[in-house]
Amino acid sequence: MKTIQSATYPVHFNDKAYSKLSNFIATQNYSSVFVLVDDNTMDCCYPRFMQNFVCNLPLEVIQIDAGEVFKNIETCVGVWNAMTELGADRKSLLITLGGGVITDLGGFVAATFKRGIDFINIPTTLLSMVDASVGGKTGIDLGVLKNQIGVFANPEMVLIDPEYLHTLSAREIRSGTAEIIKYGLTHDINLFNKIKDNNNLNIVDLIHRSIEIKNEVVLKDPKEKNLRKVLNFGHTIGHGIESYFLENPEKENLTHGEAITIGMVCESFISSKLLGFSAEKVEEIKHTVLSIYGKIEILPDDFEPIISLLKHDKKNVGGNVNFVLLKDYEDFQLNCEASTDTIVKSLNYYLT
Repeated sequence: MKTIQSATYPVHFNDKAYSKLSNFIATQNYSSVFVLVDDNTMDCCYPRFMQNFVCNLPLEVIQIDAGEVFKNIETCVGVWNAMTELGADRKSLLITLGGGVITDLGGFVAATFKRGIDFINIPTTLLSMVDASVGGKTGIDLGVLKNQIGVFANPEMVLIDPEYLHTLSAREIRSGTAEIIKYGLTHDINLFNKIKDNNNLNIVDLIHRSIEIKNEVVLKDPKEKNLRKVLNFGHTIGHGIESYFLENPEKENLTHGEAITIGMVCESFISSKLLGFSAEKVEEIKHTVLSIYGKIEILPDDFEPIISLLKHDKKNVGGNVNFVLLKDYEDFQLNCEASTDTIVKSLNYYLT
């Protein structure tokens, strides 16, 4: 699988990625290596990593609790303290080995520790392979508000090893598939069609194409001044739903992908009302999402608190909620506004 070159770092694939990693470290003047894992990746992924990793430098493992609820400043403080106690300095390297939480939080930890040390991402979930590990975004949550605190910082490299996908549940695979659907609807409808038809699904090819698309967008707009906002299709409403379910003790937490697919259905509906996006295509998206993810129960009483959370979306300007909407497959429009009534109708559409 061909390496993808971003602005300042490569994305390597499969077994050759480990030799690239070992060779890279051998050519740098690092003082020590730290590996950040969570409970799950320590058990399921760290053994494979160590079987393939060759390094003569001092190595320390820092383990945190698994889960979105730990993607916060308190966890960062714990990691910073651990690194300090273990003698990390400005020439230390941090390797993140995990899913989206480890990747986002670990990058933020590295970018801020002693004003910034190098880090390398090794994503172990489908979601982090196609999204969090590439693009140079790091971040943590502020309460239940997703990724409110963070910095742009690029890793030294990203390693994609599909063997880690065998450690995932079917639910986690579905969660990552949501981001691939997003790339399909906005940039390459072939991705969406393959998932819709469950036809010739080569997961490595889907991952590679998804990263290609994200990289192309990020190269043009690395700090989300304009074009990069398209990568948030489905995320405005999706993040609101994800945050609401996270903070509500009566709700079962959703995966990121589950929430985003609801957002994509709703924002496709809004697209049809505001931009004339085909109603038949909205139905196709909804049918595909429900066939893969089922229908998540959202009550009418949930609408108001969900919509109130939308005002915290990072695309917003001047208090206005901004959406990425579709004019057609592979044809989008940024910075669209929708009334509360239209948002409510979109949620009702998802539920009917």
